[in-house]
Amino acid sequence: MNASLLACLTCARNFADHTNAIGWSIFFLLAMILPLLGGVVFFMVRLARRGEADLDPELRDDPPSAAPSR
Repeated sequence: MNASLLACLTCARNFADHTNAIGWSIFFLLAMILPLLGGVVFFMVRLARRGEADLDPELRDDPPSAAPSR
């Protein structure tokens, strides 16, 4: 199949030159997305920990400690 039907003009020219532009572009996108997702996860964990640390003990949803029953 014709390469120009499968890609934009820039990528089609790279196909003709047999360069590894697609591989490098995938690597670059992965190198940008993974730190971004890591930052979002880090921020959410940090918010959850700070919220848990500052919560009044009376407002916690922990079940009451089981009192010994007779």
